[in-house]
Amino acid sequence: MSIDSSNQQKGLAAHKVFKDLQRSFFCEISQMLGNEMKFAVREPIGLRMWLLTSAVGFTVIALMALVFPNHLYEVVFEDELSTTSLSVRLYGGALLSLALIMWNGLYTAEKIIIQWTLLSEACYFAVQFLVTSITLIEIGMLPNAAILLLLSRVLFLLVTMAYYYHLGRKPKKI
Repeated sequence: MSIDSSNQQKGLAAHKVFKDLQRSFFCEISQMLGNEMKFAVREPIGLRMWLLTSAVGFTVIALMALVFPNHLYEVVFEDELSTTSLSVRLYGGALLSLALIMWNGLYTAEKIIIQWTLLSEACYFAVQFLVTSITLIEIGMLPNAAILLLLSRVLFLLVTMAYYYHLGRKPKKI
């Protein structure tokens, strides 16, 4: 073994020890400040973009339901809202609450918060699919906009669950 390779190995070992001490030091400081580094996760590709898209989409639809409830109903069911628009406005309020959860999930690095955000989103898509399907069966019509809504909800549910599943997997040991 040459002197150069021995020095390189010692240098690499010293560098590794320095990195471990540095990581430990910063973890302790982060914990004192209230940030749990152990909850940070390696994110799947496109997760932040999906959370941003969801947050914007939920916010826009919620505001439409709050401000223009009749128009939102007409777009989906191709029929005028015959009763009060209170139910659509309540839907908008609930959707705005989910939008706030989405915005929170977008700006966090903690795995558990991102998972709960995705789970909330998946539950919303599943419930909306079921409620819309039952309503369409009850009224006996199947407008194109409603079919598109149902298909989009299934697609969004699958994408959300894929991200949720990926975050729940144990990382591979190297």
